[in-house]
Amino acid sequence: MSAQSIDTYAESGHMEPEPLPDWVIPPPGGFTADDFLRMRGLPRHTELIDGSLVFVGPQRMWHSWLIRSLANELDRQAPSGLRALDQMTLKLAERQAPEPDVSVFKAEAWSMQRTHLLPDEVVLVIEVVSPEAKERDRDTRPRKYAAAGIRHFWRVEEDGERTVVYVYEIDPASGDYFLTGIHHDRLKVTVPFDIEIDLAAIDAHR
Repeated sequence: MSAQSIDTYAESGHMEPEPLPDWVIPPPGGFTADDFLRMRGLPRHTELIDGSLVFVGPQRMWHSWLIRSLANELDRQAPSGLRALDQMTLKLAERQAPEPDVSVFKAEAWSMQRTHLLPDEVVLVIEVVSPEAKERDRDTRPRKYAAAGIRHFWRVEEDGERTVVYVYEIDPASGDYFLTGIHHDRLKVTVPFDIEIDLAAIDAHR
């Protein structure tokens, strides 16, 4: 939508939407992950969820700052067999290709030519919750990550001026994530490797 269209809407209280391009409309049964990965010219951070394209609006600086800080800190602390990267597409299943905010994955999968990761390469995914994606970050994405067998999941939320990290691990009996800890100010865990992150220090740079 153009800026002029938005201004017109703001003034009139209604608008005639511009026609959607044909590629936005999924075919019967939805796009496959392979279809999605072949697409070019999509807006940044577009994802494929349940065969449909999901577009991301502008993010607050807090969201971007947390993603960068966590990815950098996890990559710094990771043992030699692991790496961390932000906003890399994850080909989960036939019609699922989300883009986790941060992924920790096997170092052997690192390649500058890669366009996506696979579930068996990933040991931890992190979602930093944003208002427009709250339901997806709290429910849809973790269910799909668990179904794909990714053992560790963190959900990061904002509580006032503080960052809170909810840490989950898969229960092998049920195949679902269960909460192992809620971390304020300082996060310290031993899996998937020894990690200690000063959340208060990250918040201090708001």
